[in-house]
Amino acid sequence: MYRFSTYRRQYRANLRLALPIVLTQVGQILTQVADNLMVGRYGGDDPTPLAAVSFGGSVFFILFIASIGIALGMTPLVGEHFARGERTQAAGLLQNGILFYTLLGFIMAGLQYAITPLMFHLRQPVEVVEMAIPYYRMLVYSMPFVMLFFAFKQFLEGVGNTKVEMVVTILANAANIGFNALFIYGNLGCPEMGAEGAGLGTLLSRVLAAVMIVGYFCHHREYRRYLDGFSHRVLSAAVVRRLTHMGLPIALQMFLESSAFVGTGIMMGWFGSAAIISANQIAITLGNCAFMIVMSIGAATTIRVSHCYGMRDIGQLSLAAKASYHLVLVWNALAALVFISMRHLIPTFFTSNAEVIATTSTLLVFAALYQLSDGIQNVSIGVLRGIQDVKIIMPIALISYWLLNLPVGYLLGFTLGMGPSGLYLGFAVGLSTAAVLLIRRIRRSIGKLRAAN
Repeated sequence: MYRFSTYRRQYRANLRLALPIVLTQVGQILTQVADNLMVGRYGGDDPTPLAAVSFGGSVFFILFIASIGIALGMTPLVGEHFARGERTQAAGLLQNGILFYTLLGFIMAGLQYAITPLMFHLRQPVEVVEMAIPYYRMLVYSMPFVMLFFAFKQFLEGVGNTKVEMVVTILANAANIGFNALFIYGNLGCPEMGAEGAGLGTLLSRVLAAVMIVGYFCHHREYRRYLDGFSHRVLSAAVVRRLTHMGLPIALQMFLESSAFVGTGIMMGWFGSAAIISANQIAITLGNCAFMIVMSIGAATTIRVSHCYGMRDIGQLSLAAKASYHLVLVWNALAALVFISMRHLIPTFFTSNAEVIATTSTLLVFAALYQLSDGIQNVSIGVLRGIQDVKIIMPIALISYWLLNLPVGYLLGFTLGMGPSGLYLGFAVGLSTAAVLLIRRIRRSIGKLRAAN
């Protein structure tokens, strides 16, 4: 039987870690919202600029999120060593992570740049693709700075410090909005760049974020000691293998999940309407607003669980995980209610195009359907990351997103003629399947930990 008193302390501990991450994620999503609002207003009744940002951002996101997934593998490893007081091992993870992740950022940027010509072969309106490419390339240039930032960010999360990333991200995102105002519209003598200006603003803000978080480490002795003796010679194949072993399954899971969303966005373009692409971008942006809170709770879950796992306190581990499920279910129920009740009002903030507004209103209803499943599967992944049981999440993602989500969405959207709404029902099927399979795995894994403890 549920008792609030049993979980009060767990809620407090989880929220203490999650709230700064929430503000970080809210800052990030507000940047995306600001980009869409400012580009949408720049286009006025013409949906092409917003559609271009949507398409360019979707293509960029696939390899971007996979790279971020590899970096997320650092957090549970650092958390385990930190809980045991093993500072030398934690420092080794940070220093190798800085070199490895930054190099990975350059590699991914090169790969993303090389695939640019493929954007013309994804059956999107030509005018959308031509406007999307300059925006996309600006995002590509930001990859090394993103990965450098995440090396420090994931280390800080591992030691339980989520406040620094919050401050850095908020400052960088505020700067991004300022850069947008300059380069999208051509204010203060800057060139009027439209959609490409939004990409330039994002690039400059990511450079700034990396500089600020590196500066924090260099100026605070508590963290500067983790950089003692840092040089390219500290790169260790064994440590990189540990980071890869933990991060690669997470990256593959995130790649498979994000590719389902990106694939759906590309299929939206097959309807041949910039208005539908724009409507999907608005609905996905709003979905991301809800999901960023979920990600924050999931990240806090990984930190709490990794510390409990390091101390082998399975009782506290179980309570911390259950508390996160409670929090995320409450949040996603609220998000679903907002999507449904305000579906006619919210799109008007982004555009004045009547077709875009009507389509977005419909999509928000279907986005509400998968909110609870989305929350459950994300927290479940956070638990599995915390106990370092990550190999299973990739095959679950493969089944849920590639074998179910995308095919079901195509079947409903095109074969059965449901249109964009059918594509969104595919999300509900995929995310619900992932939620069920991940919970089954957690029960099995925690049962083994109890038996071995």
